[in-house]
Amino acid sequence: MENTSEFIIETIAPIFNKKGYVGTSLSDLTKATKLTKGALYCNFKNKEELAIKAFRYNAKNALHPLFVQLSKHETSLAKLKTITNYYRHFYNIANKRGGCPILNIGIDAKHNSPALFNEAKKEASKLTQGFAKIIQNGIDTSEFNASIDAFKYARNFYAMIEGAVFMAMMYNDDKYLTDAMDLIDDIIEVQIKKR
Repeated sequence: MENTSEFIIETIAPIFNKKGYVGTSLSDLTKATKLTKGALYCNFKNKEELAIKAFRYNAKNALHPLFVQLSKHETSLAKLKTITNYYRHFYNIANKRGGCPILNIGIDAKHNSPALFNEAKKEASKLTQGFAKIIQNGIDTSEFNASIDAFKYARNFYAMIEGAVFMAMMYNDDKYLTDAMDLIDDIIEVQIKKR
């Protein structure tokens, strides 16, 4: 049963990411998995549970490479630069998968699936908190200015990143991401980094 569940999630995750919760039909799922409706619902109780598991899978796959890269660095400055470098190249990753899962599902599910929307919101909050923790650590270790508000910068950085992802996907142009990451790097150098 576990292998079947994993197979289903791996197979349907890209469909949910590209088509969204509303746009993904049961026939899309049965066609992709070559399983019957009964076989799908033997492993999952409903479409919403499938969508939530698919979202978690998509979010993990999108962010795992970033977390691996972050684990290689000690300083907060190096970690922030790792984040901007990762998102500088995120367009190609996201484009192959149909976009950023957090952005896609956060918008698509807001009025259609409160449980799925809360999953996306929770993931966005975890990322913002993670950015804030990196910045606060930099303040605590005297890498960054003590007067800055770590959460304010983290929230704004994350908003800039997701906004740039949205624009890059809309216009099929990674320049939105590279420009936004350059701007974040400038903010880090001028406003955050201790001189």
